[in-house]
Amino acid sequence: MNRGSGLARSRRGGHRRRKSRRTAVLEGFVALAAIVVAALAIGAVLGRQGGGSAASGATPPTPKAPVVADSPAKGGPDVTTASARAKKSRPAAKTAAGPSKHTDAKAVNYFQTRWVADKAVKRITDIRTVGKYLRIYTNLPETAHNSKSAIDLCKRGLEYLVQEVGDQHPVVFVQAEFGQNGNPVLANILGPDDTSCRLTHPDPG
Repeated sequence: MNRGSGLARSRRGGHRRRKSRRTAVLEGFVALAAIVVAALAIGAVLGRQGGGSAASGATPPTPKAPVVADSPAKGGPDVTTASARAKKSRPAAKTAAGPSKHTDAKAVNYFQTRWVADKAVKRITDIRTVGKYLRIYTNLPETAHNSKSAIDLCKRGLEYLVQEVGDQHPVVFVQAEFGQNGNPVLANILGPDDTSCRLTHPDPG
């Protein structure tokens, strides 16, 4: 009888041990689940704090681009910011930086074929005949009045009018590039009595 009772107790005791192991496993799962939930909650809180701007739809301010002041081209004339804006806002025909309805195609062709390698001729941007006046526009600065290039171009214009056109009262104006003062005159011929091409009116100062 004692042996039977001991066997019964042994079986009951073993049954209790299996139940205890299962309970431990369940408790382990519950603890793991609690850790995962806590980790997810912490991650969500940190995500809201770090991405507050994106969640709220706020756009970060765009940095302003640095303002770069206009500067004259290397080796070129000193051009002010105002005159540079004026050039950009007006077409080439208005600034005499290119052909217009007044362009004298015959004169242009004469200059290009007569003085192919001439450095002064390469400074020409347009040649126009308005009335009986021949205007030779250049990219020379307005400070180049009575310069060698301006005088040479004036003499070439005089030759064109006298020899090609047959004008007995030639009037030639060599003019600077467009700026704050328009296209200032750099050299001129004002009639048959004027042969020097030096600018006398207006007074260059």
